Amino acid sequence: MMQHRPHTTVVMAMSADGKIADVRRSPARFGSLADKAHLEKQVAASDAILFGAGTLRAYGTTLTVSHPQLLQQRTHLGKFAQPVHIVVTHSGKLNPEIHFFKQPVQRWLLTTTAGALFWQGRTEFEQILIFETPTEKIDIFTALQHLTNLGITRIAVLGGGSLTASMLELNLIDELWLTVCPLILGGASAPTPVDGIGFLPQLAPRLQLLEVQTFEQEVFLHYRLQPLID
Repeated sequence: MMQHRPHTTVVMAMSADGKIADVRRSPARFGSLADKAHLEKQVAASDAILFGAGTLRAYGTTLTVSHPQLLQQRTHLGKFAQPVHIVVTHSGKLNPEIHFFKQPVQRWLLTTTAGALFWQGRTEFEQILIFETPTEKIDIFTALQHLTNLGITRIAVLGGGSLTASMLELNLIDELWLTVCPLILGGASAPTPVDGIGFLPQLAPRLQLLEVQTFEQEVFLHYRLQPLID
């Protein structure tokens, strides 16, 4: 089915009990080198990556493409070395001193009118995209349509759970890659791949399993979102 928005793929690593971070929301560094290579491959295949402010605050940095073969593939396709890195934040409250703002990537900000105020006239973000609903929330649906107009056809969504939940609610996710890592984090308040208010069973997004890969102690699950049936 044709759609006037980029193809979106969620890429996340989680514990065996479905947590993407601990209760302190510390940076999730429990994935193996194989998981990091898998993530880099998904980033390299994208025109842009999308992530929330909470994810950026936790890490203070973003993943760039560094593998020579992946860089060469992007060059052969006529792409920049790095995809565009788009931060999604309602408030716009980010520390301009974090390492992210020193990395050699194109940085865009997707925010609200209020969230854009601090960054107006500054140089940290090459583009500030303001898409707002009548309730002053980010209009992610219209924003994705606009990104298509800018030539972005594939997006990797790297978290966190609130951003993924909001996109799932609007049927804006096409695929998921979930890496199941061999540890249990627990914690009722620890974030999961999909936070938000949740879905009732009859309205829950349905998945089609496309492939399963295992490497040492990790399992890589690749899903496609199925269309909802009334």
